[in-house]
Amino acid sequence: MKPDLHRLREIVREAAAVEAVSAFNQSRREVKWDGSVVTELDRRIQARLEGALRGRWPGIPLLGEEMAPAAQRRLLAAAEAGLWCLDPLDGTSNFASGLPFFSISLAYLEGGRTVLGLVYDPERDECFMAEAGAGAMLNDTPLRPPPPIELKRSIACVDFKRLPGHLADQLAHAFPYMSQRNLGSSCLDWCWVAMGRFQVYIHGGQKFWDYAAGELILREAGGRACTLGGEPVFRVGLEPRSVVAATRPELFQEWWRWVEANR
Repeated sequence: MKPDLHRLREIVREAAAVEAVSAFNQSRREVKWDGSVVTELDRRIQARLEGALRGRWPGIPLLGEEMAPAAQRRLLAAAEAGLWCLDPLDGTSNFASGLPFFSISLAYLEGGRTVLGLVYDPERDECFMAEAGAGAMLNDTPLRPPPPIELKRSIACVDFKRLPGHLADQLAHAFPYMSQRNLGSSCLDWCWVAMGRFQVYIHGGQKFWDYAAGELILREAGGRACTLGGEPVFRVGLEPRSVVAATRPELFQEWWRWVEANR
């Protein structure tokens, strides 16, 4: 039986409350093998959610960001039958530094695609959710495409450090948008584009757990995305994927034309 999205929201919210996620800047940070930051809270949330999900849906394994790559590859190889994909604390550097922009992301995969996606922002008690073919929501409010906007009037979310050099230079010095931000939680970035807080988005390389839930939420809210190579962002695998995205199809086309001309 497919998991219930609203029950998932309760499980994730409860884990965030029990682990006192909002009491940020109080966990010792470490640097992982790949250079990214991890705290003890990342591991505690992953363990708590793995236990809660196994208790409710015992037949579904979980792939978490804080697993060894070999274990992640084994789980992805068997993802067709059903798999959780969890980022227990996306934006760990923000969390460890006291910056209130981080999230918990959980996706349910079946048949090689994301069926359910959830991204929870504990600081704002905002839970973004989507079911494939059934739309997206923020808490209990359906997400609809925001009003049309021209690219030159838009706010962009741009992760400069992972972009090709020439494209990054063009975005910094010949940008087509009104202004840009980079807030440091890829999972929330997707959701803020989905609801129109950002209108366009570009990122040079995200891991599977960064986009597994967010890509579905944006798509179900009416947004569009592809890689810098023009491929669909979603792919079951551990290789990073780039992102070019926008709130609406017509804005996406304008944004994509500019990116193609300047990369």
